[in-house]
Amino acid sequence: MKRLHMHISVAELEPAIAFYSRLFDAPPSVTKGDYAKWMLDDPRVNLAISARARATGIDHVGIQVESSEELAALAARLKAAGDVTFDQEATTCCYAKSDKSWVTDPAGVRWESFHTLGEATVYGEDEQLPVAMMDGDGDGDGAEGAGACCPPKAACC
Repeated sequence: MKRLHMHISVAELEPAIAFYSRLFDAPPSVTKGDYAKWMLDDPRVNLAISARARATGIDHVGIQVESSEELAALAARLKAAGDVTFDQEATTCCYAKSDKSWVTDPAGVRWESFHTLGEATVYGEDEQLPVAMMDGDGDGDGAEGAGACCPPKAACC
């Protein structure tokens, strides 16, 4: 079964942890000095927040799958429809190792499809991404952000 994923950049972690813990009536399942994550079954969501000096707000949304086969099928559907994806294998992001496929929707929202392989001891690796994946306004200049473990958003894992 798939799970909806949202990653929100916050200015301060502690007030955000307190807010989302009240909202979901549950503490985070993962807490680090710059990151927290809730893996909920009701609603079925993987909500992550981080305070990593990015613009605040929704960083990206996504779909977490349970197998490599589900990820391959989802990425294949997008590619077959002509969408440009950015695929990553065994990448480290958000204190986890994952295989990923990124795509930007027509409104400029970044979508991460991913299969988690295991935990990691660091937040993530810096990567330089193709200009098309970094460009939230569609002008092709890629000026909206620099590479990071999660492809940067229009104003920015």
